Amino acid sequence: MPEIGTELRDAIDGAVPLLLALDDKASLLPRTPGKWSPRQIVGHLIDSACNNHARFVRAQFQEDLVFPGYEQDRWVAVQRYDDVPWTELIALWAAYNRHIARIMSAAPESELTRPRARHSLDAIAWQPVPTARPATLGYFMRDYIGHLHHHLKQILDGWNDDRGLRAKG
Repeated sequence: MPEIGTELRDAIDGAVPLLLALDDKASLLPRTPGKWSPRQIVGHLIDSACNNHARFVRAQFQEDLVFPGYEQDRWVAVQRYDDVPWTELIALWAAYNRHIARIMSAAPESELTRPRARHSLDAIAWQPVPTARPATLGYFMRDYIGHLHHHLKQILDGWNDDRGLRAKG
């Protein structure tokens, strides 16, 4: 099984040039009315990094995986990500996730694989774990990477020639 921090670093390294190839105009346009723009999606991924950073650290010195959720739409709205330069958002997202990759890499195998009977992954994980089933920090970290891939795919697959938008270059 690939080392979890490496999985995240590979995702970042693969996505950054593709995201930077998206022009400024395209980064402001939602795929469909009422949905987030690429800037807002990357902002959401920054918010996810912020919340999960604290969770991944705390999980290594507490007995459970019980963490509060957060109001994703309100976080995106309050931070006005559409007003932030595209390249600045990408740089912040990449740097924050590289830091999280270091946390993942430093986590002892015993912490990654230790089953936790109490958790809130039924409510906060991208792919929920039923409350009756134990969860591990390793699962939670991989779920974070899956969530990240999901949103990157929305951006990179969603803005293509059929909308008349092309990546610059």
